[in-house]
Amino acid sequence: MTRSKLTAQRLAALFLAGWMVFNYPLLSLFNLPHTVLGIPLLYVYVFAAWAIMIGFMAWLVERRKD
Repeated sequence: MTRSKLTAQRLAALFLAGWMVFNYPLLSLFNLPHTVLGIPLLYVYVFAAWAIMIGFMAWLVERRKD
């Protein structure tokens, strides 16, 4: 399997994982009246998950072949 095809498959899997992370059932788990350093828990979850997804995407695209 070529490297570009493998990377495309991994990015597709990351897309599906992101789709599940930002879908209703998980978002409703964090929609609570709690705060983290004065920021609502839902906002912390969304921005942390978003940053982690961007980090994984950058890691997948920029990986060097060993």
